[in-house]
Amino acid sequence: MLRPGFSTRRIASELKSSGIIRSERAFILWHYLHRGRSLKAGEYRFDKSRNMIDVHNRLARGDVYFRTVIVPEGFTMFDIARAVEEAGLGPADDFLKVAQSDTALIADIAPNAPSLEGYLFPDTYEFSRMQTMHDIAAVMVRQFRQVARQIGLIPTAGGQTESGQSAPAQSDQGQANDNLERTVIMASIIEKETAVGEERALVASVYYNRLAKKIALDADPSVIYAELLAGTYSGALHHDDMRFNSPYNTYTHTGLPPGPIGNPGKSALEAAVHPAQSDYYYFVADAAGQHRFARTIEEHNQNVAAYRRAMRGK
Repeated sequence: MLRPGFSTRRIASELKSSGIIRSERAFILWHYLHRGRSLKAGEYRFDKSRNMIDVHNRLARGDVYFRTVIVPEGFTMFDIARAVEEAGLGPADDFLKVAQSDTALIADIAPNAPSLEGYLFPDTYEFSRMQTMHDIAAVMVRQFRQVARQIGLIPTAGGQTESGQSAPAQSDQGQANDNLERTVIMASIIEKETAVGEERALVASVYYNRLAKKIALDADPSVIYAELLAGTYSGALHHDDMRFNSPYNTYTHTGLPPGPIGNPGKSALEAAVHPAQSDYYYFVADAAGQHRFARTIEEHNQNVAAYRRAMRGK
């Protein structure tokens, strides 16, 4: 790791002590004969002792070593923090502190967001160890903004959404922000409820129908997230957990939770923006890994019973 401010002599010493070059003096001499090329700070990886000129050229190009962080759809900020740590970019707690407090990154589009949860877009990223946790979070937020513009959640620089609609007037900006936040919260629940792309718009319709009737959403993933925030999640939900005291618990609180419960991908965001039109109010998993939808509690109970019979038969 060559840090900003290292002198040429210090860089040569680090390279020599790491067994990358044989002679510090030769490296320093070569550099001073090529003063037009400054050496870039960063983390470099060399498989073995290399030709000194090749080493110098890599440092002059800034050919630094990047570490891969994979963020699947639905990952929470806790999951992302672990992925960042596993990539060798720093402690998970350091990333969590940023994710939980650095809401200035999204203040213009989600001023009421309690954290960056929901806005750390799922993707495969390449980061260097020279980047701070703030830098890493900012890259993920920037990717969210790009996708949100593509599906019309955020106006483009020209004052229109990607769909061609005019951007909201200043007086309507608060409502636009509120709509965006609600959409991201809804998308995070949809993402957690089903991984089947063609079901997501139907799942969205169920939850929007329940919201319209002021029926509790009863989303299990919201209970899990409530316990994650409290640090009490044991890895499985039990009957007593459904009474867990938290505004994120959609069994005990009607309406949407106060913030997203994970980071949704593009498909879930699109489902939240364009839900299916249905008269469904319930759904339950089936034995094939998909869901059965119901209009009434009686029909739903039949689906639940069918699921339990199928699971007993496995």
